[in-house]
Amino acid sequence: MKIVLADYGAGNLRSVSSALARAGAGAETVISPDPEVVREADLAVIAGVGHLGACAEGLQKTGLAEALRERVVADRPVLGICVGLQVLFEESEEGGKGLGLFRGPVVRLKARRVPHMGWNTLSLRGTPSILDGLDGEDVYFAHSYSVRRSRSCPAPRSSTAVRSSPRSSAERWPASSSIPSAAREPVPDYSRT
Repeated sequence: MKIVLADYGAGNLRSVSSALARAGAGAETVISPDPEVVREADLAVIAGVGHLGACAEGLQKTGLAEALRERVVADRPVLGICVGLQVLFEESEEGGKGLGLFRGPVVRLKARRVPHMGWNTLSLRGTPSILDGLDGEDVYFAHSYSVRRSRSCPAPRSSTAVRSSPRSSAERWPASSSIPSAAREPVPDYSRT
């Protein structure tokens, strides 16, 4: 499987590439600013940091926005990480307009503590190959925003709903765990907000 990280001039793409390798992606992972390479990849990844508007502008200037749009229309896999997820939607409460590939806003989490940082148990609906083997597993979240899908725009055929719910620290780690105590704090369930 060939994974391409879309290089629009921002983001720590080498770290994302290393993380994919460490996670066992078992694939050829390349970083490319070339829209044709992004268009032809088995999976296109947009990782972003900073402001949504700057991300969208970078994707437009490089021609990557059109390559991503073609992938979405063709129901081909696109993975957005952080601002890379926000840019796929119309707008964000964080500020700025996205590419509008999917309808709906990106909204700030309504929670006691933001950013949400902690371990949650995933509950998947659908069969996404990128999340194979993770249903019911604990994964780490670090985010302040989430997507609120518009009712007027159903999800693409291959999309998957991901719900997360916290588990108590006792369920997650045995008492002798080497995980620091701050990381073992119970995390509130934000999936219902």
